[in-house]
Amino acid sequence: MIEVEAFVKRYGEFVAVAGASFAIPAGSVAALVGPNGAGKTTTIRTLCGILRPTAGRMRVAGADLAVDPILVKQRTAYVPDDPPLFDTLTVQEHLQFIASAYRLTDWQDDADELLGRFTLDEKKNTLASELSRGMRQKVAIACAYLRRPDVLLLDEPMTGLDPPSIRTLKETIREQSQRGATVLVSSHLLSLVDDLCDFLVLIRQGKVLFSGPLGEARERFGGASGSLEEVFFRLTGQAEELGDQDLAVSDD
Repeated sequence: MIEVEAFVKRYGEFVAVAGASFAIPAGSVAALVGPNGAGKTTTIRTLCGILRPTAGRMRVAGADLAVDPILVKQRTAYVPDDPPLFDTLTVQEHLQFIASAYRLTDWQDDADELLGRFTLDEKKNTLASELSRGMRQKVAIACAYLRRPDVLLLDEPMTGLDPPSIRTLKETIREQSQRGATVLVSSHLLSLVDDLCDFLVLIRQGKVLFSGPLGEARERFGGASGSLEEVFFRLTGQAEELGDQDLAVSDD
């Protein structure tokens, strides 16, 4: 459902992503993890068509990003780490706007369910400018879910959420996967990603160190604990010790 081949992104002389390749199976909940500055946000923003790749090929939801970027955007929903809502629209009006922009039909029941699920009922007539950071995040997630996209790209989606909202988000991410959507989650909260995702893409300095099932990563690099945290430190530590030689592991 997501295919990235030899992806390079440069900003002048700075190389943000250096030839990354990975493929995420349909219906997976995948984690994109790495240290600060690894290229995670750049990769996600390029996958949804906001940025243009310097080189390489990307296919998302069956469409080639270079050939049909509009189709990719139609089939993909992106929630950034700081969602830019419309300050003069209410919560309810944001859902109405999404329904109109994407020509959704029979969407009101879904919208009401999402408002209840994310405890936004009492805030549905509140302007976005009056919402807390966590509430704004939940509005953006609800808008993304309303479209029922084939691919969900979530960049640090748990930022600003309280524990009950984090639990709800994790539950709904699993439900999105169960209905057939592919979910790519970028997060620094490894303990939360560890029990949510079934596929892992680990990058450092724009290079893929591991791409494959999370169970395989735990088995090979997780040590006695088998945790994602252990996988993270072992692989990024090896990359540093070996001078960033090719450590990538594919799932084929």
